[in-house]
Amino acid sequence: MASLAQAPPNPKTRVIQTPAIPEGKETYIRLYQANGRAIVVGKEALEQMPNAGLLLWLAGNQYFAMDDVVGAFEKQNPAISVSLITLPPGPLLQAIQAGGWIYKDQEYPGRPDIYASVNLGDLRELKASGMMDGPMVYMHNELQIMVAKGNPKKISGVQDLARSDVRTSMPNPVNEGIMQFYIRRVLEQHGIWQAISGGKECVHCQTTVNNWFTAVHHRETPDRILANQSDAGIVWKTEVLAALGRGDQVEAVALPDEDSLRTEVSYVVGMLTGSKHRQAAEAFLSFLRSPEGQDAYAKFGFVRASDAELQLRPIF
Repeated sequence: MASLAQAPPNPKTRVIQTPAIPEGKETYIRLYQANGRAIVVGKEALEQMPNAGLLLWLAGNQYFAMDDVVGAFEKQNPAISVSLITLPPGPLLQAIQAGGWIYKDQEYPGRPDIYASVNLGDLRELKASGMMDGPMVYMHNELQIMVAKGNPKKISGVQDLARSDVRTSMPNPVNEGIMQFYIRRVLEQHGIWQAISGGKECVHCQTTVNNWFTAVHHRETPDRILANQSDAGIVWKTEVLAALGRGDQVEAVALPDEDSLRTEVSYVVGMLTGSKHRQAAEAFLSFLRSPEGQDAYAKFGFVRASDAELQLRPIF
């Protein structure tokens, strides 16, 4: 069974600041109305969130698959309306702990029924506060380098990202799980973390002459490459496939196992103990275990979880 990225929970008592929905990211908030009615997006979706039949807060790099995933779930459960937020797992965890979001200076209280992350440590932190138990691995992914079509800088591997003629776009190390638990480790193994980060840990910021840390990498990195602001960036394989599906003029540089981490990257999901829609949440977890649920993700390049992984287990 694949190993899981882990971070110990912080036992210190602290005040959790309510996070804000990032500006311009309204499309990450969606409400799928019951019985196949219209999809509501942004502020209206936030306002209707308390009335939804199931609330999903999922690691953001799944956003491009969710219309199909939720659509397949609703075929089996047409009477359930689904509220969805897809953002980096750090802000999602913060919002769960704080009890809601801020959007354009207005508070929107609430917590999800289901939370998913690329880091078991996030779920452990919820377990430590009595808010979750029994997660499962439900899919896998791997790292690739996204470059412009034709790979004009002839990038062949991670080490090339530190070249003086290569401008990089990287997920930020503050709240993007892909950087916190995976990419940073790869960059450190190659001895180029300092060259990329310039010693900075920030969001939506220039860290060196050549590197930009994103706020939400799976939108910014392809946009920066297409705008000729960056030459390359490490992303999930699924994000390269999503960009290609949009017709973006990009391509991927595949990485060896020790850099792609394809044997290690695991997505974990669990139901909050205070779920107000427990039956619907259990139905969604069952759907993820089903061939229909696994197929809905796999067609976007995600790697299916094994039968053994698709079982709820205690958080230690």
